[in-house]
Amino acid sequence: MRDRIASSEHALKIALQAQWSASFYSTALKTLISVSTVILLGLIVAYHGLEVQLFMIDNCADDWRIAMTWQRISQICLELGICAVHPIPGQYYFEWTTKLANKGGEMGSKLVPYDVTLSLPMFLRLYLICRVMLLHSKLFTDASSRSIGALNRINFNTRFVLKTLMTICPGTVLLVFMVSLWIIASWTLRQCERFHDEEHANLLNAMWLIAITFLSVGFGDIVPNTYCGRGIAVTTGIMGAGCTALLVAVVSRKLELTRAEKHVHNFMMDTQLTKRLKNAAANVLRETWLIYKHTRLVKRVNPGRVRTHQRKFLLAIYALRKVKMDQRKLMDNANTITDMAKTQNTVYEIVSDMSNRQDALEERLSSLEDKLIAIQEQVELLPDVLTRCLTQHAERMDQRRNFLHPESAASLQPVPLTPAPTLHHPLLSSAPGASTSPLLIPHSRSVPNPWPPSPILPPISSRTPHLVPEPMRPSSNSTATTTTTTTTTSSSSSS
Repeated sequence: MRDRIASSEHALKIALQAQWSASFYSTALKTLISVSTVILLGLIVAYHGLEVQLFMIDNCADDWRIAMTWQRISQICLELGICAVHPIPGQYYFEWTTKLANKGGEMGSKLVPYDVTLSLPMFLRLYLICRVMLLHSKLFTDASSRSIGALNRINFNTRFVLKTLMTICPGTVLLVFMVSLWIIASWTLRQCERFHDEEHANLLNAMWLIAITFLSVGFGDIVPNTYCGRGIAVTTGIMGAGCTALLVAVVSRKLELTRAEKHVHNFMMDTQLTKRLKNAAANVLRETWLIYKHTRLVKRVNPGRVRTHQRKFLLAIYALRKVKMDQRKLMDNANTITDMAKTQNTVYEIVSDMSNRQDALEERLSSLEDKLIAIQEQVELLPDVLTRCLTQHAERMDQRRNFLHPESAASLQPVPLTPAPTLHHPLLSSAPGASTSPLLIPHSRSVPNPWPPSPILPPISSRTPHLVPEPMRPSSNSTATTTTTTTTTSSSSSS
C-alpha cells in the first residue's frame, strides 16, 4: 500500500515537473512569437510608409496625407489586424461543446486552450510570401522590364508574377502549392478535432481525411465533428477542384505540339493523304476499266462479276471523297493554327511599307510646295525685271545709234524755220532732167550710199563688233535685202 502511494506520488511529481517544463517552454515560445509579431507590425508600417513616399514622388505631392485614401487606410488596418493575431503568453482555457458524429451524435464538452483559436489565423500571414515573391522578382527589380511594362501599360503586381511563374514552371508551382495546402490543412484539422475525438489526434489520420477530400473521393470512414473541421474540409474540397482544373490545363499544354512539331505533323499527314488519294483514284480507274471490259469486250456478259466491280467502283469513289475531305480539314487546321504568325508578319510588312511610302510622299509634297513658293516669288518679280531690261535695251540702242550714225542724231534734232542751204549732189546734177531743188542730208538707212564700198576698210559693223549685240548683227539675208533696196532706190532716182 505504501509502495503504491509512493509510486503514485512519484508519478504525480513527474507529471507536475513535465507540465511545468512544458508550460515553461510554451511560455518562452509564445513570448518569442509576441516579439516577432511586434517586429512584423513595425516592418509592415515601414513598408507602407515607403509606398506613401513613392506615391508622393511619382505624383509630385508635398503632403503625405494626400496619399492616404480610404482604400489604403483599410488595407493597412486589415494587414495589421491579421498579423497582430497570435497566441499570448499564459494558459487560458474555454469550454468547447460540439456534437460527436463518430459516437452516435452525443454532445461532448471539452476545455480547450485559447491557443487553438489564436494560432489558426496565423496562417493568414502567408500572403506575405506573395509580396516577397513580387519584391524579389527579376521582373520587378529590372529597370528595363519595368520600362517595357510601363510602355505597354502593364502593372507589375503579384498576379502578374504568379502568371509568369505558371508560364515558366507550371508543374513546380502546382506541386508546391498542393503539398503546402495538404500539410497546412492537415495540421489545422488536427488542431480543431483532437480534443473531441482520439482518431483525429493522429496526424496521419488527418492527412488521410484531407487527401480524400482534396481528391473529391470521400470514403466517409473519418469525418470531422466540429464546425471548424467541417469548414476546413469544405475549403480543402474547393481548393482540390481548382487544383485539379489547373493540373489538367498544365498537362494538356505540355502534351500540345509545338509550332515546329505541328508543321512536321501536317507535312507527314499531307504526304499520307496524297498517297491515299492516288491509290483511290487508281482504284476508280481500275474498276472503271474492268466494268468496261466485262460489259463490252467479252462475248458473254457475267452479271455477277459486273455487279462486283460496280460495287468496288462505288467504294473507290467513296474512299476518294473521304480522302479529299480529310485533305480539306488538314488544310483548314494548318491555316488556322500555323499560319497566324506568317499572316501577322505579312500585315506588319505591308503597314511598314505604307508608312514609308506616306513619309516619302509627304517629303515630295513639301519640296513641291517650296518650289511653288519660289516660282511665285519669281513671277512677282518678273514685271520689274522686264521693265529694267527694256529700259537698259532702249538706252543701249540709243547709244549705239548715236555712236554708229552721228548724222541720225542731228536729223532727230528740231529743224529750224530758216530755209536750208541748197546742195548740189554730183550724181543728181549730172543726171538728165535732174531737179535743182534744195536737198537735205538724207539718213544713211533711208537713202543708199552713193559711194562705192572701200576695198581696204571693212564695214562699220565689223570694225566695232563689241558695240553690236548678237541679235542686232545683220545676217546674209538682211544684207541681200539691203542691197536690193539700194538698187531699187538708185533705179528710181535715175529714172
